[in-house]
Amino acid sequence: MEEHEVFNAIGEDGFTRLIAAFYRQIPDDDILGPMYRDRDMVAAEHRLRGFLIYRFGGPQDYIEERGHPRLRMRHVPFVIDQAARDRWMTLMKKALHETQLPEAPARVLEMFLDATASAMINRLS
Repeated sequence: MEEHEVFNAIGEDGFTRLIAAFYRQIPDDDILGPMYRDRDMVAAEHRLRGFLIYRFGGPQDYIEERGHPRLRMRHVPFVIDQAARDRWMTLMKKALHETQLPEAPARVLEMFLDATASAMINRLS
């Protein structure tokens, strides 16, 4: 499956369920939870969902609202070391499992998210 086909395979509902499952885990997480304290979780969920929808072939609303993703720049304020990256992926994999998306789009999403999470590392452990 090509990346641009993922949106057609799972639709907005698939992304909504995935990102909701991911963010439900954040408040109680000892590594990621503190990064989100005093942050608007609804807005964070909206941004990640919109970015993934745009990135995987859906409507371009994210680009219209926020412009170029500039992921590394937007994540500079957060200390993202290997432990934070690994925890982010652990929670995202749990969310992928919980939402039970079809195998092909889930695999494409996981590969992209894994590589992108690694690219967000901005501090040595």
